[in-house]
Amino acid sequence: MATSEVQTVNTSADKAKLAGAAALLLGAFVAFYLLSGKGALAQWAALIVGVVAAVAVFGVSESGRQLVAFGRDAWRETKKVVWPARKEAMQMTAYVFAFVFVMALFLWLTDKTVEWLFYDVILGWRK
Repeated sequence: MATSEVQTVNTSADKAKLAGAAALLLGAFVAFYLLSGKGALAQWAALIVGVVAAVAVFGVSESGRQLVAFGRDAWRETKKVVWPARKEAMQMTAYVFAFVFVMALFLWLTDKTVEWLFYDVILGWRK
């Protein structure tokens, strides 16, 4: 059995960056609520500045760089997808709707048949 090892290198500086980002984010929310008497502009400015600072600190950490690299790879893979033409997409959508309608009809008929079988034929409750 093959084992896949995931190596994560978390230095104390990287952990401090993540803790700092979390503290900045928490501080942004606390500042938002503490500045309620100063007006909406001050509240939102404090929140936005705090969130931007937290994202910036997270971005320079190893986890942030890995997240950005993952996003770039995902975007690159998305560009490789061969998207269907409009006509083909409409046809496949019609097939899905037709299948859903047929399955709904089948399940409804099955339900009504079992209901009739149990309540009318076997139990005789509906006379």
